Amino acid sequence: MVKFRERRGSINLITGATGFIGKSLLNYLIESGIHTVAAVRVKPNNWSIKCPLFEVGEIGPETNWSDVLIGIDSVIHTAARVHVMNDMSINPLLDFRRVNVEGTLNLARQAAKAGVKKFIFLSSIKVNGESTQKGKPFTDSDKPCPEDPYGISKYEAEEGLRLIARNTAMKVTIIRPVLVYGPGVKGNFLSLIQLQKMGFPLPLGAIRNSRSFISLDNLINFIELCLIHPAAGNQTFLVGDGEDISLTELLQLTASVMNIKSRLIPVPMGLIGLGARFLGREDLAKRLCSNLQIDITRTKELLGWTPPLSVKDGLKRACFNKAE
Repeated sequence: MVKFRERRGSINLITGATGFIGKSLLNYLIESGIHTVAAVRVKPNNWSIKCPLFEVGEIGPETNWSDVLIGIDSVIHTAARVHVMNDMSINPLLDFRRVNVEGTLNLARQAAKAGVKKFIFLSSIKVNGESTQKGKPFTDSDKPCPEDPYGISKYEAEEGLRLIARNTAMKVTIIRPVLVYGPGVKGNFLSLIQLQKMGFPLPLGAIRNSRSFISLDNLINFIELCLIHPAAGNQTFLVGDGEDISLTELLQLTASVMNIKSRLIPVPMGLIGLGARFLGREDLAKRLCSNLQIDITRTKELLGWTPPLSVKDGLKRACFNKAE
């Protein structure tokens, strides 16, 4: 474990530095000349990023952050127990709470005690809910309505962080991104890209829903802004690309940036839902076909932020660039 680091300007700590968001954010900040420290559960064998690195083990209510927090000015907490399909846990909510609630609040309390000035928490749009009515996007003033254990745990962590912010000098910024895509993306997003590359016909040519997304580059740009903007403290932000598109449009655009033919079969959404029920994949169909829109007007106005990448440019990065 690193015991010493040179102090030059403000120093940032990124947790979850091996993750999809954390690793890319770490690379970006270091390449930008911003002094950054990484915390990981276990150091990967292929770790090559040149920065102070701490192995903290499992994140939970007993994790000792005292050595890690020495000299730290800002914490960007991306580490979490993430939403997974087919979770085999006997009590998923308990497991999510241990890491995402108790682990987060334990870190935040120690950070405030250590004199950390700013704590940026990567939450989730799942705090707002799972879907919206078309044309009625989520806003940051909506009453939270999380439905699954992951979303509930993120909401409970947010509430605990707000209490810490009220009782300490540490400023807390909460970011609720929608689905993030970019180099190294996994899950359904990656599966759809791979199926299109293989020329596999998809029965998704008539999905007229409306969804918000955010590219990894836009999210990193926003996090960097929150590090330096004085108005970001003790605020909750919904972040997205600012362009809502349907699943069909997303797939057509993905095929276009990869310069391949879009093989989409216009199957009515009702038939897709019926087939999904028959195959026991209703949850997947709902995620693909439902609406989920956010309004980022306040986010843009309060911080003067404009997403630097369009959806098209973000998809180019996701389809052609490897993870950092």
